Amino acid sequence: MGALITRFAPSPTGFLHLGHAASALLARGYARAAGGQFLLRLEDIDAGRCRAEFAAAIIEDLSWLGLDWDGPVRVQSAHVQDYRDCLARLQAMGVIYPCFCSRRDSAAAVGAPQGDAPPPYPGRCRTLGAEDVAARMAAGRAFAWRLDQARARAMVDRRLGWHEVGVGWAEAAPERLGDVVLGRKDAPVSYFLAATHDDAVQQVNLVVRGEDLRAATAVQVLLQALLGWPRPDYRHHALMRDGAGRRLAKRDGDVALRDWRAAGYLPSDVRKRLPEWHSMVTLA
Repeated sequence: MGALITRFAPSPTGFLHLGHAASALLARGYARAAGGQFLLRLEDIDAGRCRAEFAAAIIEDLSWLGLDWDGPVRVQSAHVQDYRDCLARLQAMGVIYPCFCSRRDSAAAVGAPQGDAPPPYPGRCRTLGAEDVAARMAAGRAFAWRLDQARARAMVDRRLGWHEVGVGWAEAAPERLGDVVLGRKDAPVSYFLAATHDDAVQQVNLVVRGEDLRAATAVQVLLQALLGWPRPDYRHHALMRDGAGRRLAKRDGDVALRDWRAAGYLPSDVRKRLPEWHSMVTLA
């Protein structure tokens, strides 16, 4: 492995909160301690939920926190064609298939799984005949591209898993998430594929993120094996939780970093409230 490269890759669907600060500081701490690089990426591929105001706020909040990063910010929406090319490669390999089930069945699968993902898709469209598929497409039926887990896994002959920092080898079981969505008309690529592609392109070799994304890692190492991309190490950290034990989340409107700033707190005050990450954060 060359120089250590980590990244912080939030989706601009809301304002950053204390949990985001902890994750970003931890990723940056690993990179700076090793003399490596820390990258910032905006995962804004879901146009229906992402907002320019949130993207701008992410930059502003991280800067206020004293976080610097290396190189330009990568914005996923500027690379849609790259993701479509990846889908074309997977289609040529015969490991994805069109799914015509309702948007409700596939919408939640476009974003990153958050530990409370819906049950695996049962594969209703996996066995559709070629004529049936052609007729539905000719009629303009909306569809999503799903990964055929069984076919994909059969094409990967090596042991599937990853190195978890501080733990060791972690066995991957991507089939637990079923035939996940890799793309849809209104969101041309899902988190699974976009994040995996970008980590490869940006040469990220240590992915630092919350434990709620551990399940997604199994699918991503399968995609890495299929597409010949390098496999980074991973560090899935504990989630920041409130007094009731509920994890902090943008969608729940938890107190944002900008609210701390507006209340007169300093960046040092925020860092002091991250005791679980203190040993690594001090490296930043």
